[in-house]
Amino acid sequence: MIPADIDLTRVPAHIACVMDGNGRWATQRGLKRTEGHAAGEEALFDAVEGALELGVKWLTVYAFSTENWRRPLDEVRYLMGFNESILVRRREELREKGVRIRFAGRRDWRVPKRLIKQMDESMARTAHCTTMTLVIAFNYGGRAEIVDAVKRIIEEGIPAHKITDKTIAQHLYLPDMPDPDLMVRTSGEYRISNYLLWELAYSELVFADVLWPDFRREHLIDAVRQYQARRRRFGGLES
Repeated sequence: MIPADIDLTRVPAHIACVMDGNGRWATQRGLKRTEGHAAGEEALFDAVEGALELGVKWLTVYAFSTENWRRPLDEVRYLMGFNESILVRRREELREKGVRIRFAGRRDWRVPKRLIKQMDESMARTAHCTTMTLVIAFNYGGRAEIVDAVKRIIEEGIPAHKITDKTIAQHLYLPDMPDPDLMVRTSGEYRISNYLLWELAYSELVFADVLWPDFRREHLIDAVRQYQARRRRFGGLES
């Protein structure tokens, strides 16, 4: 149930999450880091439920960054298999809830072909869903996205004098995705870690002390509460 103090007419249309703290959560319990990633699945789907209850239209989560390839090989292999497993096990549940699945990030040689196949199938099976869009940022980096956008602009032969901020936005991974109104990062870290660098220009930022596996819809609702207490001016002045 949504608390009475939450104004459902002023809910962020798009919330982005940095799901941080899985490894620390596991280490604190004497477990392998991979156990923290597994525990994070429940947090993700509780956050999805909370977003649906709030009426959020877009939820973007940072699942695997371009920098995460530097992690130990066994952890990277686990994450590849784990993300594939989540798609196979949970996409029908998401489809039934009206959640469209999309992905943002590079599809390079490092991503296993079997995982790309499951990503494509998940998008195809949920393409008709309209209640909410869940964007999974996978093999994603904000700088990489901007570099890739610039490359496409050059390849299309667009002259320099015709390039505007709109031009770049139209060449990002998901041009139709609205900029996030709110970004939430867990684990008490105060940085955005190369996440949606272009899109977060005017987003409200909330940093939660909870580690991601302990994150629940109540934390998401509290982030929305903080969002609603702020005034967004987009560089201008309040009237």
